[in-house]
Amino acid sequence: MRKLFIMPVANRRNFLQKAGTFSVTAFFLSLTQPGWAKNLEKALHNAREISATDLANEEDFWYYIQQSFTESPYLINLNNGGVSPAPKTVQEAMKRYYDYSNEAPSYYMWRILDQGREPLRKNLAILAGCDAEEIAINRNSSEGLETVIFGLQLKAGDEIVAAKQDYPNMINAYKQREHRDKIKMIWINLDLPSEDENYLVNQYVKAFTSKTKVVHITHIINWNGQILPVKKIAQEAHKRGIEVIADGAHSFAHFNFKIPDLDADYFAASLHKWLYAPIGSGMLYVKKDKIKNIYPLFATTDDPLKDDIRKFENLGTRPFFIEQAIAKALEFHDMIGSERKEKRLHYLKNYWMEKVKGIPKVKINTSLDPKWGCAIGNVGIEGKKPGELDSFLLDKYKIHTVGIEWENIQGVRVTPNVYTTIKNLDLLVEGITAFAKS
Repeated sequence: MRKLFIMPVANRRNFLQKAGTFSVTAFFLSLTQPGWAKNLEKALHNAREISATDLANEEDFWYYIQQSFTESPYLINLNNGGVSPAPKTVQEAMKRYYDYSNEAPSYYMWRILDQGREPLRKNLAILAGCDAEEIAINRNSSEGLETVIFGLQLKAGDEIVAAKQDYPNMINAYKQREHRDKIKMIWINLDLPSEDENYLVNQYVKAFTSKTKVVHITHIINWNGQILPVKKIAQEAHKRGIEVIADGAHSFAHFNFKIPDLDADYFAASLHKWLYAPIGSGMLYVKKDKIKNIYPLFATTDDPLKDDIRKFENLGTRPFFIEQAIAKALEFHDMIGSERKEKRLHYLKNYWMEKVKGIPKVKINTSLDPKWGCAIGNVGIEGKKPGELDSFLLDKYKIHTVGIEWENIQGVRVTPNVYTTIKNLDLLVEGITAFAKS
């Protein structure tokens, strides 16, 4: 495995020279590109013959991906799990569409930009691996999931199984339904991290009863990056006639899978996380035969139980300039490739974790196995509160992370991204080491 951590100019030049010749058309098109885009194009051309696994630690290549983002020179952002910055092309598209909208908002937004929604729906469906008629475009995963949670036709006494480690917005949404509609919530408590598939599946299955109508499964637990075996749990649920809601806030475009592979009936994602779309963009998947059973969160003008995914998009006036810039995020994701992205993100997480896991007092709260974790990692220091390490890293090293104290998960969440360099992670390791010894 090659490890070119700090890349000399000569190495970058050699890497680019391997790219060979381009067509005349490509040459003339490149004249209008900024320098970073030209170099990225050459790097991508060269990378065609390198496997995703080998490319994961090829710092030459990822250097040019990094140049696609506008990073702060004052801060190392390792909290991409909260929300990711968008690459330059996405930022530029959103700003351009915003200016365009303001020339005559009601005309350009509703008659021009909104015409791009159906092509966007189809392109999202391609990445998701499903029918375009199963994809609704909204603002974030909370909105998508709450559309389903509040739209399900449940009655008093019906049971829903969910985990205490699920996202707070979802937990509170279920509590509201419990208070309002007298449904019954069954909360399981997961001992994480875990690489025991039987344990994880059985925690849900043991909670199922004849009254269970729905199970809620978080695909990646946001607190520590634990990947749950959604498909196995969903299969057990469906054997019992139980519907499945999957929270894909952190999984979609993070690692390589297709939504139908999960066997979930409902799935929602925030596109401003791992797809790198503009902040405030999301997606809801509803299995085709389930659409007619769910009430929309915002009222439609006709039958609320119609069989049309678009009924979930009645948001009123919305920022079309944000929505349409999602297309550029899809292009950027396709340019990198799902497998390359997954391998790089997993490599980055394991790089820093491997270096700190043997340090006295350091506790690793995330699996290093790619089946059970990808980019998100969680680390704790015995005898110290998560907030103390979080503050230390920010004050002494200008590294932005987030302290986690939720149920039985205690530690600092560290989330690198494709623009994160090995040099950034070496500084993180230095900071964790210094704090653990203090």
